[in-house]
Amino acid sequence: MIEITSWLRIEDDEIVEKAARASGPGGQHVNKTSTAIELRFDVRNSPTLPEDVKTRLEALAGSRLTQDGVLVLFAQSHRSQELNRQDARERLVELIRRATEKPKPRRATKPTYSSKLKRLETKGKRAGIKSLRGKPRGDD
Repeated sequence: MIEITSWLRIEDDEIVEKAARASGPGGQHVNKTSTAIELRFDVRNSPTLPEDVKTRLEALAGSRLTQDGVLVLFAQSHRSQELNRQDARERLVELIRRATEKPKPRRATKPTYSSKLKRLETKGKRAGIKSLRGKPRGDD
């Protein structure tokens, strides 16, 4: 069982981990060992995540989320399979933890009187500069 927050835990059977060969340099070692870890977590069908957390997690996941709603994390930064497994799980926990935080509601505000005046003043200056770019008028 993986603890996300004090009130949210994910069962180990919800996560699918698969070993794969890591890409990049490494010579003979990288060609014969499967040290990279591909971690899959089905966000949409998870029984433990509340609906609002699922929605925020899908938004946070971005391109790491498949069309079926499965979050795919690929960890290959370490030479050891166990360290890559820990890294992938930590990244998953951090992502879900960020999704549990409810965004602060935005409060609409009005611009101040002085900011309106300043905007109109700079707008007038800019219009004056642009009007000088035109063809000169022949006032004969």
